[in-house]
Amino acid sequence: MSFKVTVLPANREFTVEPGQTVLDAALAAGIVLPYSCRNGTCSTCEGRVVSGEYDAGPAPARILDAADLARGHTLLCQARPSSDLVIEAREVRMADDIVVRKMPVRVLTLEPLAPDVMEITLQLPSAEAFRFQPGQYLEFILKDGSRRSYSMACARADDHRVRLHVRHMPGGLFTSRVFGAGTEPLKPREILRIEGPLGSFFLDPDDPRPIVFLASGTGFAPIQAMIEGMLERGDTRPATLYWGGRRPADLYRRDLALAWRERLPGFRFVPVLSEAAPGDGWTGRTGWVHRAVMDDLPDLSGHQVYACGAPAMVEAARRDFVQQCGLPPEAFHADAFTSAADLARVEA
Repeated sequence: MSFKVTVLPANREFTVEPGQTVLDAALAAGIVLPYSCRNGTCSTCEGRVVSGEYDAGPAPARILDAADLARGHTLLCQARPSSDLVIEAREVRMADDIVVRKMPVRVLTLEPLAPDVMEITLQLPSAEAFRFQPGQYLEFILKDGSRRSYSMACARADDHRVRLHVRHMPGGLFTSRVFGAGTEPLKPREILRIEGPLGSFFLDPDDPRPIVFLASGTGFAPIQAMIEGMLERGDTRPATLYWGGRRPADLYRRDLALAWRERLPGFRFVPVLSEAAPGDGWTGRTGWVHRAVMDDLPDLSGHQVYACGAPAMVEAARRDFVQQCGLPPEAFHADAFTSAADLARVEA
């Protein structure tokens, strides 16, 4: 049996078919609600159910605060209606020429950026343009049907090419191939299958507030795409990038970030290391990267934040920025990098 969902405050309606989640049905109807992982391990798709019955699944109880759960908050990527629903959720505007589709791609190059980070350049089919918003991601569809998600580290597909930053996850089904482990190392000219573009993580062009970019590890990839997009558009909104890693090698494109200061008026770059060792020669900031933001900007009420990286970092930033720094909840935009290992821990 299908059910109707009404989205407030826009009063948009769509139908959820049997077996669909609220998020999947909304996307199928062309209504883009905020989302990232789609598997219940982040809270990007959090919304409030005003009325109606639904199966929330176990994920919201693991991620959301008890007070929010009591107010009807849930994860729309997991919620399955058992009646008509009225929900409160922000709708994301998507360009009309962006179409999600599946396609074959060819591996062009594999370039090490750090001992555990590889940049993959993919050649897309040339028959039609592949358009996306800087900050979105694509999914590899592996031979067994499983999927791996990676943000595009470029503002557009020049010459039908896109770049990805892939961190090695020891024992990972896909990343082991990328780093030459196992019996089938990934090689240039290999054909893979992808679906994209996906995600709601991209800049709001109409929000004039100063931007805080927050990245950990390869969460830098979509931030790079966003900043390159700002450069192309001549976007002069004040912006500060806080990029965190454990050791200096984790900040694998530090020189690029430093160069943006010369090209983008009002841009600042703050690198932060959490495990700097005496032999690293590090004289910069140390500690948790989101805490560096709070030290510099204890009042975030007039800012917008775009955060990408490990789920723990993203969720800590969301909580602390809103509760302690006055950031409006709707001004926090995030994409959490959820690995297969992260998902396995959640499902255990």
